[in-house]
Amino acid sequence: MFALPIDILNPLLAKVVDKGRLTILTPDGKSHVHGHGDGPVATIRLSDPKLLTALALSPELKAGEAYMNGTLTVEEGTLRDFITVFSINRNAIRSAPVQKMVREAAKRAKRFQQNNGLTRSRQNVAHHYDLSNDLYRLFLDSGMNYSCAYWPEEGMSLEAAQQAKLRHIASKLRIEKGSRVLDIGCGWGSMAIYMAENFDCDVVGVTLSKEQKALAEQRIEKKGLSKKVRIELRDYREVEERFDRIVSIGMFEHVGAPQHDAFFRKVMALLPEDGLALVHSIGRRGTPGVTDAWTRKYIFPGGYSPALSETLASVERSGLWVTDVEVWRLHYAKTLEVWSERFAANRDKAREMFDERFCRMWEFYLLGAELAFRHGTHMNFQLQLSPSVDAVPLTRDYMLKAERTLEPA
Repeated sequence: MFALPIDILNPLLAKVVDKGRLTILTPDGKSHVHGHGDGPVATIRLSDPKLLTALALSPELKAGEAYMNGTLTVEEGTLRDFITVFSINRNAIRSAPVQKMVREAAKRAKRFQQNNGLTRSRQNVAHHYDLSNDLYRLFLDSGMNYSCAYWPEEGMSLEAAQQAKLRHIASKLRIEKGSRVLDIGCGWGSMAIYMAENFDCDVVGVTLSKEQKALAEQRIEKKGLSKKVRIELRDYREVEERFDRIVSIGMFEHVGAPQHDAFFRKVMALLPEDGLALVHSIGRRGTPGVTDAWTRKYIFPGGYSPALSETLASVERSGLWVTDVEVWRLHYAKTLEVWSERFAANRDKAREMFDERFCRMWEFYLLGAELAFRHGTHMNFQLQLSPSVDAVPLTRDYMLKAERTLEPA
C-alpha cells in the first residue's frame, strides 16, 4: 500500500465553501461534502491522490489541468455547476493563508509574466489566434467578432449583438468620409470592414496573427473593399504613419502592464491634435491583480485584464485626454454563454480538428471566463481618448444620434 499525500484540500474547503454544495469523491473511496446546498450543487471525483494537495495550493491551475487530463470528473451536476460553486466562493478561497502567499508570489512575478516585447508578443498571439480559423467559426458569430458583444435588448441573436457593438463603437469615433483609421489588433477584420462600408474611410488594420490576416483579406476582397482596407502583419509599436482615428477592440488585454505607458504614448504620437481613439478592453473591478495561472499557461500567455486605475494612470502619463469612459458589466458574460453553447453544439467537430483534451480545455476556458464576469471582478471598459480637450462635443448626445443613424432600417 502506498501512502496518500496529505489531504489539505478538504480541510480548506470545509472552512471556505459557504454557498452551494461541493462533494468530493477522493481516491480512497471517501466522500467529503462542503457547503449547505443553497445554490449550485456539484460532485467531482478525483482519481489522482496528488490532487488532494495540488488543488489546495493552486486550485485554478490544477483544477483546469485535472479536468483536461480526466483525473477530475464531474459526477453530479455539470462543469458549469462545479465552476460556479468555485466562483461564488472564490473570495473566501483566495483569503486562505496558503492562497494569499501563492497570489502574492504571482504578483511579484507579474512584470516578468507580461514583459511582452516584439518577439514574445508574436509568440503569444500565435499560441491562441493561429490555432485554426475553422475552430473559431464553430462558436463565433458570422462576422467573426472575438470580443464582447453589446446586448442593449433582450432576445438579441449573437450576430445582432455583435453588430450593435460595432455601431456603438463607431458612434464614439465620429469618423468622416475620407478619414484615415488605424485598427490595432484588427482580428478577422469586422470593425475595419464595418467602418469602410459605413463611412467610406480608409482603414489600416494591424495584427500579429497570420491566420487572422489571411481570412480578413479574403473577407475584404469579397466585400470589394481592397482599395479601402489594408491588413498588415505588424506590431502596433512599429506603426509610424499618423491617423485621424484609432480603434482597438479586445487587444489591450495582450499589451501587458509593463507596456501600458508605451501603448498610450504610441496612440498619442499617431493622432493629430483633433484626433480620436477608442480602446475597448476587458478590465477588472478594484485594484490591479494578476492573471490566473491556468489561463496564463494554456489560453492567453502574456495576457492581463487591467484595472481602470492602472490604465488611467498610463493614459495620464501619455498626455491624452480621457474624453469618455464606459463600463460594461455583464455583456461579456452573456457573450461567453452563447459561445459556450455554440461550442458545445459543435464539440464533435472540434474533437476531429484537435482531440478530447483540447475540447475539455476549451470548454473550461469559455465557462470559466463567463463566470469570471458573472460572479467575479471582470468587466469591459471603453476609453475615448484625444490629444485635445475640445475634440468632441460637450455632451454625449452625439453618440446616441450617430448610433441611431447607423441602425438598420
